[in-house]
Amino acid sequence: MKAARPLFDYDKYWAECYGTAPFLPMSRAEMDELGWDSCDIIIVTGDAYVDHPSFGMAIIGRLLEAQGFRVGIIAQPDWHSKLPFEALGKPNLFFGVAAGNMDSMINRYTADRKVRNDDAYTPDGIGGKRPDRCSLVYSQRCKEAYGDVPIVLGGIEASLRRIAHYDYWQDKVRRSMLVDAHADILLYGNAERAIVELAHRLARGESISDIRDIRGTAFLRKDTPKDWWEIDSTRIDRPGRIDAIVSPYVNTQDTEACATKQAEGETEPQGNVLRFVPDARKNRSRSVIRLPSYEKVRNDKALYAHANRVLHLETNPGNARALVQAHGQQELWLNPPAKPLTTAEMDYVFGLPYARVPHPAYGDANIPAYEMIRFSVNIMRGCFGGCTFCSITEHEGRIIQSRSEESILEEVEKIRDTTPGFTGVISDLGGPTANMYRLACKSKKIEAACRRPSCVYPGICSNLNTDHSALTQLYRKTRALPGIKKVLIASGLRYDLAIEDPEYVKELVTHHVGGYLKIAPEHTERGPLDKMMKPGIGSYDRFKELFEKFSKEAGKEQYLIPYFIAAHPGTTDLDMVNLALWLKKYNFRADQVQAFYPSPMATATAMYHTSKNPLRKVTYDSEKVDIVKSRVKRTLHKALLRYHDPDNWPMIRKALKEMKLEHLIGSGPDKLVPANQPRGYKPKGSARRKNTRQAHEKRVQRGKALTQHTGLPPRTTR
Repeated sequence: MKAARPLFDYDKYWAECYGTAPFLPMSRAEMDELGWDSCDIIIVTGDAYVDHPSFGMAIIGRLLEAQGFRVGIIAQPDWHSKLPFEALGKPNLFFGVAAGNMDSMINRYTADRKVRNDDAYTPDGIGGKRPDRCSLVYSQRCKEAYGDVPIVLGGIEASLRRIAHYDYWQDKVRRSMLVDAHADILLYGNAERAIVELAHRLARGESISDIRDIRGTAFLRKDTPKDWWEIDSTRIDRPGRIDAIVSPYVNTQDTEACATKQAEGETEPQGNVLRFVPDARKNRSRSVIRLPSYEKVRNDKALYAHANRVLHLETNPGNARALVQAHGQQELWLNPPAKPLTTAEMDYVFGLPYARVPHPAYGDANIPAYEMIRFSVNIMRGCFGGCTFCSITEHEGRIIQSRSEESILEEVEKIRDTTPGFTGVISDLGGPTANMYRLACKSKKIEAACRRPSCVYPGICSNLNTDHSALTQLYRKTRALPGIKKVLIASGLRYDLAIEDPEYVKELVTHHVGGYLKIAPEHTERGPLDKMMKPGIGSYDRFKELFEKFSKEAGKEQYLIPYFIAAHPGTTDLDMVNLALWLKKYNFRADQVQAFYPSPMATATAMYHTSKNPLRKVTYDSEKVDIVKSRVKRTLHKALLRYHDPDNWPMIRKALKEMKLEHLIGSGPDKLVPANQPRGYKPKGSARRKNTRQAHEKRVQRGKALTQHTGLPPRTTR
């Protein structure tokens, strides 16, 4: 893989003479104090501005500042008029628009499409401070304010909607967000490389409409350039030799052989046919794969699943090709993903002069998301787990990008010395996963050619380095720092990897668990686990043995808290009954349960929408996936996770009778629910469910609000 230009290798823009701002300005008064007459770049974000490297606007803003640009922030503006978007004046280069750290629809609605009352990224957790699909709304207002200023879309909302995608809230396929926002360019992924190159090229006078060669970007063009190879995606996925070479979803652990074949050659078009080209990687820079158009994937579910499959095929920065998808008369073009950041670049990004606190404009207001992370340290990015319901890989990539030990320890010391309220406890050393720090493929050549969507499914790849010693050493050095009393690990643990290194598990359990450790087996049954690309429950059992063994040796009473998903694609009613029986056997009583949430672009979302399995070759008569869509079924699956709640017993009893599993009703350890409700038992909240006129009016108003937000009919009319 050809090395990318380092982030710190650019000549700084002339405005570097203004120095470093204590906070990026959010008002003209702050600009005046800094001596600025204008901003070069203005970032518009749906989150409150917290100057901390866990918040996207802070990372991008400080990075651009380090390149010499004057960067302003418009955080959570009132979107009902253009005036708040004119608060900092006209930017010299562009508006950067992002929804924030979460997709605005996921932030606003639950998995049952109910409006949330709070927002963790807003002062005092107040909900409703950003519009639905706020990247679209913000872009529109920026255009109204200054119509000639380029709009650059970014952040996770734009990243996961960069292509025609299924939208759960409207239950339809929507166009790429770039098309609907009428923006000039879209940056997907973490986007440091793309934003720095784009800013410098615009500053040099290039037109944004001419910038078409930056990796990790999407844009609109009229047609495919004449010197490019155009490949029909449906031909890549056909049976035979071609499919054997390029298919990323083979269920095999013989990845070395698979990767070697890909390293030896690929397929490229010649006239109307595909030909085998030795060492075709030399031609990849001018190969583009044509996906079925937006109109086709909107109307044909098999083609939607196919497009999703091919999109995930082309995600490895080492071998990904450009993609093109027609949207009417426009051609949406996606360049290959950006090259991962090196350790030196990760240190550079996380070492920027963040204030590490919210902007003073918020006063004493509490920002819940900040409170959760203010004593935590992000040590890495990316995830090679490939879980189909998760958006981490699609946004951050599957190649792990790790910071150096020195950089991490320096940040811990900054927290100790400068963060208000620090009591000596680091709340987390982690990232997307707790224990992928410095884990990577043993061969760079194989890594660059590999097309597997996961390095750990259906089993851990023999080419994957699973040595946790670097992380174990980091834990020991961190807790040895003066003033550090405790280092907890709160990020999600990949326990199937952890059991490969018992020494790491011992270190974790002995020193870094605060009584409870949350992990996510997600399910016990093979059907849904295969659709999730998660390991079998046997890996959990082995980890549990080690956890209990080392807890006992340390003289500590500690507990595992397993998380499970209800209603995931591939889950049957019987699967949920078996999971409930497993939970009862081990006396697990979940207080809260999570139902599958179809996030944009995820493979599991493609399953949900199409009932097809994109993990295998997609045809009109290919494997059908069990899908849980009705409210009744989703409620039943969640109820089975809370088998111990008497409120759920009537529903569970009814379902068991319909499934001819009456033998699970009654008293005894082998029964799931009792035959009768407890004497004198009243359902929780029964008083609130009285059909008074006031309650009825409230439901009607809520239904109208939901219709306005999602386009779905009100619940009261279903």
